[in-house]
Amino acid sequence: MELQIDDSILVKNYIAGEEKALEVLINRHNQRISSFIYSKVLDRDVAEDIFQDTFIKVIKTLKRGSYSEEGKFLPWVMRIAHNLIIDHFRKNKRMPKFEGSDDFNIFSVIRDEKLNAEKQIIKDQIDSDLTLLIDELPEDQKEVLMMRIYKDMSFKEISENTGVSINTALGRMRYALINLRKIVERNNIVLTN
Repeated sequence: MELQIDDSILVKNYIAGEEKALEVLINRHNQRISSFIYSKVLDRDVAEDIFQDTFIKVIKTLKRGSYSEEGKFLPWVMRIAHNLIIDHFRKNKRMPKFEGSDDFNIFSVIRDEKLNAEKQIIKDQIDSDLTLLIDELPEDQKEVLMMRIYKDMSFKEISENTGVSINTALGRMRYALINLRKIVERNNIVLTN
């Protein structure tokens, strides 16, 4: 049985000059970081560039001796990747969009591979019902809800993208959730499996 060396020990070993330690860290977290980046940019080439830029930044920070988050290597790297994703969209003056045909369904992007056929049918029905409910919201509320929930944007990012204050974005999200609850109650809809 092979023992897995802790991330913090690998970081220390790399800082001490053991290049192989960084390779182990990259291999260990490659899939998770790559998937996270791709889920935001939806472009393999851009995701690969951001992944490489992330580890260039990681290497520079470690070599400079500026890393101080003991035992929190992956969250630290994910934060670097997240910031580089935001930089990418700012540089290109756009935020991620889902492209596709008119019948594109946001829920096709969200998959739980562990669902059996029955649970998948139930989940698809809930997703379909939820999409119809969201469509009933006023446009400004729907826009904020979609950005927050499905694009994982902060209220600051939503504010910048919609041209409204953070408080207005927060208010729209609050009213969207209140209105969704009212629609669910009014129509006696059950959204659980």
